[in-house]
Amino acid sequence: MHNMLIEKIETLCKKRGIKLTTQRRTVLDIMLTANRAMSAYDLLDLLKVSEPQAKPPTIYRALEFLLEQGFIHKVESSNSYIICPHFQDPEHISILLICDKCQQIIEKHSEQIEEQLKQLAHQNQFLIKHSVLEIHGLCQQCQP
Repeated sequence: MHNMLIEKIETLCKKRGIKLTTQRRTVLDIMLTANRAMSAYDLLDLLKVSEPQAKPPTIYRALEFLLEQGFIHKVESSNSYIICPHFQDPEHISILLICDKCQQIIEKHSEQIEEQLKQLAHQNQFLIKHSVLEIHGLCQQCQP
């Protein structure tokens, strides 16, 4: 599953005429293996295992590329990053359900909510470029 996702991302990069460098691929690989939200510094520490010379600008450049391409999302409330399961559609509006107890993040997509947000933006002559909705609460396991 993990390698299939990387292969799909590589294919998408070729179609878009961009390069998934070894470094960018390694960052994606780390994120897929961890399967949780990670800070830039957590990612940097793990990147240093294979690239001891890696510095903060290294990880931020990789994250910036992955964000621009829609392969990952930034979780603003925790200043962390997660893999986007809908990376083939970078224009989608992501809904992140964030558990305040265990920090699990579930990404969902709703065409109805997306349509309502687009209508609201249109009514206000506003062009949506990127949107991530963060909703905090408790996951099923953490509910009393």
